Amino acid sequence: MEDDAWLDLVGISADPPNRRDKCEKCKRPVVVCWCPALPHPPEAVASQIVILQHPAEEKRSLRTALMLQLGLEPGKCVVYKGKRFPNHRNHADLQKILDSPQTLLLYPSRDSVPLEEVDHSAGPYTLVLIDGTWPQAKAIYASSPALHRLRQVKLIAVGISDYIIRTQPTEGCLSTLETAAQCLAVLESRPELRQTLVRPLHTLCKYQLDNGAVEHQSKEFLLKSNQYPKPIGKRLSRLLRNTACDGNEET
Repeated sequence: MEDDAWLDLVGISADPPNRRDKCEKCKRPVVVCWCPALPHPPEAVASQIVILQHPAEEKRSLRTALMLQLGLEPGKCVVYKGKRFPNHRNHADLQKILDSPQTLLLYPSRDSVPLEEVDHSAGPYTLVLIDGTWPQAKAIYASSPALHRLRQVKLIAVGISDYIIRTQPTEGCLSTLETAAQCLAVLESRPELRQTLVRPLHTLCKYQLDNGAVEHQSKEFLLKSNQYPKPIGKRLSRLLRNTACDGNEET
């Protein structure tokens, strides 16, 4: 028995096992790479998107912020990570952005105004997005006083998410990519931008669905159709109530 175990041990290769080749850009295995769906060349826009990303988002295997970075010209989408902003890692660069009168924060507060009503001729603007779940986004906002001083905007006509392999809380919830693409379409007065920038997400979802994934409905849809499998929690209940008050429940 000991001799057999020793032979098994010495038979193990010292070289690491072969892994699937990965794309240099999206870092996904080549067979599931969505880079061919990116705009070529990357889209040139006057506006800039700044994403404040909660650290937990980095662990998601299907995150969409990278799609936006690769779909736009270099420097037009910048990602900062943390739980409060600015912080010691990004203070110098981010503080200048937050101090600029041309910076807007996409956040659904009582003071936010529709992005569609902002004077676009006064641009270009820098639009700040918070990337995380709704509780994470609220926590980032609460712990970042610098964000409270920014002009706050919101999207009115958001539609339904194309990120159909992930369950969204409500019908009006969009992925980071979709939100930014919709905002840029408004700010740049180029409606086609949303479709162009979101194309990699369509490619990703199609691959997943073709290989066994199932299409997800939002929790709001499941609740309205009596298909939600478990009791509704307080947080989701508040989110649905706030959505109805904002007038997005019709979407």
